[in-house]
Amino acid sequence: MKRDLILEDGTVFTGEALGDLNEKQGEIVFNTGMTGYQEILSDPSYCGQMVTMTYPLIGNYGINRDDFESINPSIHGLIVKEMCDQPSNFRHEMRLDTYLASKGIPAISGIDTRQLTKKIRQHGTMRAVLTGVKSAQTEAVNWSPIIKDQVKRVSTKNPYVVPGRGYRVVLVDFGMKHGILRDLTKRNCHVTVVPYWYSAQDIMALKPDGLMLTNGPGDPKHVPEAINMIKAILGRVPIFGICLGHQLLALACGANTEKMKFGHRGANHPVKDLQLNRAFLTSQNHGYAVKADSLNDTDLMLTHVAINDETVEGISHRYYSAFSVQYHPESSPGPEDTSYLFDQFITEIKANKQENKGAI
Repeated sequence: MKRDLILEDGTVFTGEALGDLNEKQGEIVFNTGMTGYQEILSDPSYCGQMVTMTYPLIGNYGINRDDFESINPSIHGLIVKEMCDQPSNFRHEMRLDTYLASKGIPAISGIDTRQLTKKIRQHGTMRAVLTGVKSAQTEAVNWSPIIKDQVKRVSTKNPYVVPGRGYRVVLVDFGMKHGILRDLTKRNCHVTVVPYWYSAQDIMALKPDGLMLTNGPGDPKHVPEAINMIKAILGRVPIFGICLGHQLLALACGANTEKMKFGHRGANHPVKDLQLNRAFLTSQNHGYAVKADSLNDTDLMLTHVAINDETVEGISHRYYSAFSVQYHPESSPGPEDTSYLFDQFITEIKANKQENKGAI
């Protein structure tokens, strides 16, 4: 069965229909990862987006029960050059096409994903629709506006606890990947997960030792309640932000953010840690970034930069225990080179508790 992928600029790609057969729109982006399609599909940060996989063969190791980053995927579509019909892996439990259909995710294969990626790189991200074969005229498409409530859609609706015997961490869920929870529980943290709209007063009532700001989808400026919450907690307990959490921390400290032309999405982005004077390969998924020149009039210092384009990849507060990175130290998918940042968070929690104990 044939299907069209129609871009907002009028470009049409015709390929084979896979997954769910209903029409769906979204913002089209690309990911350069060679593996990790299951984690990408289940990453809540892709809410409202259609992902083009630049690696040509996708689905060759199937779907398994262990590699999900959320229970219900929020991605709006998957675009591949070739989808494997007969996956082969000892953990394989389901074909990718079967999983997509079961979750209501439309997909298309058999198109030139290299050409599509070059177009996105040249013109930037844009709206797209997966639909049945129709006229190539975009006038035939009833375009919907880009959604702006992604965080509301993917954040937990109610608080819950992941028990542990270690430090008490409140995790604000803006679209959390389960990998972040895994790294905290690996360090025996007692984690309380709260919705994005939780106030500073409600968070501090939980008596946290530290505050984790997770990844999530969309424009950080569309989550003003979180910015106000961070402002109120800054300096009271150590804060660690990842991806969207990084951008929100920057905004709360007076810096600014901007939309990137096509973003960073992949598992091999080189980043330099300026404090360690070392380069690391990182997993990334973001379409917004902190503006480097906006850090000048703040109490933030630059700690990490992207080697490819000098994007701000990490910041730290000069006076308070608060730091963040734009990339994903929990990987999933991607390298685990920077998981030491979770240890740094625990070290800062420990130091803060000792300092407060000595002040009593």
